[in-house]
Amino acid sequence: MIERQDHDGIRVLRLAHGKVSAMDIELGEAFIAELKAAADDPVRGVVVTGTGSSFSAGVDLFRLIKDGPDYGKRFLPVLDTMLRDALTFPKPLVAAVNGHAIAGGCILTAACDRRIMAEGNGRIGVPELVVGVPFPALPLQIVAARLADATFRNLVLTGRTVQVDEAVALGLIDEKCLPEQLLDRAVAAANQLAAIPAGAFALTKEAFTTLILDRAACLSDLNARVLHAWMQPQTYDTIRRYLEKTVRKS
Repeated sequence: MIERQDHDGIRVLRLAHGKVSAMDIELGEAFIAELKAAADDPVRGVVVTGTGSSFSAGVDLFRLIKDGPDYGKRFLPVLDTMLRDALTFPKPLVAAVNGHAIAGGCILTAACDRRIMAEGNGRIGVPELVVGVPFPALPLQIVAARLADATFRNLVLTGRTVQVDEAVALGLIDEKCLPEQLLDRAVAAANQLAAIPAGAFALTKEAFTTLILDRAACLSDLNARVLHAWMQPQTYDTIRRYLEKTVRKS
């Protein structure tokens, strides 16, 4: 589900959950556990990457439809914790985006301190509104912190995904590299950040992330309505129609 390797004091966590590492309770809980272990272990930073042509396709919508609202009630808090733990991880966290990073995959990327994407056909973006579901507060604010306001609104409201060159131009990705160089480049970036004294790095990172968490907290009333909307039958009908249309296209 998550493969772990250590390279020169940097831990590489490779998402390897199904064909596209779609996010479900099991992957979320495994990721939370891996970050906790990395925080406690004598590693200086973490690189998160994916498998094959996908970093992560985001929330497992097929599982969501199959298991229904009761599963959704259990899953959404796990997703929130997964993203919150990534955002607030006290050591350097680098995303090595090997391919498609869609919806939750894009948000996990945005939660990292440095974001490097392989050249190729991979796409990244947040098409939640195309699917027909509203954004919980924290994921929305994580992405908002990485983009200029007009760019952020455009990507959210259109739901369009972009390839690596545009992602770099927009600021969603920090740099690109050849696929065969991705892991080495990400480990080097993590080591560069880890060269900063650990206490100074953690406190400065906390200053950045506290602002994001505060903005999300200010939206707590709205967030409760968003989570309520996720549980409604019409939302599941909307997701089902989206999946049916997507399957027909493919």
